Amino acid sequence: MKYDFITILGPTASGKTTLAASLAKCIDAEIISADSRQVYRGMDIGTGKDLKDYNVEGYNVPYHLIDIVAPGYKYNVFEFQRDFLNAYEDIKSRGKNVILCGGTGLYIESVLKGYRLVPVPENKELRESLSGKSLEELADILSKYKKLHNSTDIDTAKRAIRAIEIEDYYQKNEVDARQFPHFNSLIIGVDISRELRREKISKRLRQRLDEGMVDEVRSLLNSGLTPDDLIYYGLEYKYLTLYVTGALTFDEMCSQLEVAIHQFAKRQMTWFRGMERRGFTISWINAEWDLQHKIDVIQSML
Repeated sequence: MKYDFITILGPTASGKTTLAASLAKCIDAEIISADSRQVYRGMDIGTGKDLKDYNVEGYNVPYHLIDIVAPGYKYNVFEFQRDFLNAYEDIKSRGKNVILCGGTGLYIESVLKGYRLVPVPENKELRESLSGKSLEELADILSKYKKLHNSTDIDTAKRAIRAIEIEDYYQKNEVDARQFPHFNSLIIGVDISRELRREKISKRLRQRLDEGMVDEVRSLLNSGLTPDDLIYYGLEYKYLTLYVTGALTFDEMCSQLEVAIHQFAKRQMTWFRGMERRGFTISWINAEWDLQHKIDVIQSML
């Protein structure tokens, strides 16, 4: 294969996992998940792990970075980069191909772009000294640390303060970051129409509620997690926790959650289109194509 690995991305309910698993069986590959919530153990229905998708005609496709941390933990992009690299090297050492599959754009882009990330601890004293300053003042302070190439670091005061905190840490500490390799990846995007996406999201939400998603949230709360712990993860866990704790009725929860998932899928597509503007080439394939046709098209690109 002329690529280091294949990336399959797409919004929620686009069928990317089924496609990745079927392709993996064909090309002797293992899958590395790029999903910021499927890393958590016990958070199965709400994150849509659908582990049965990894069984293709009786063959269990090996997967990585699913069920690797306890619920309540706050996994981050730095840890994902580290864990991706470890999984990638392990898979390659066994002579297998690699497929990166998921919908968390930041995680995917951090690997494809090779961000050099270092975990920077919170500096409470610095944060207190910056609180109350205007966005303009914060931008001026940040500009003394580095040249501002874009506005993403200063679109809110919170982000500007964090950017200053990071730059201040880099200036005062010897940073030993693992050099992240440059990868050449074939990037496949699953393009699903807005109408079909909405239909599948609504159907899947009803299915997950029938499968016991409410009981999953109750179980997590009974295990010692606080409502705030679960609300932090957003979407299903936010709205079901609000329902279980009595803040929302069942109908309110269903209605608000459905809207939130539709909005989330739209944001995912906005990120992926932004990746194209940032220089990534994404080969889009139609979600409505027959599965074998999708695989044939991808294999013709390899």
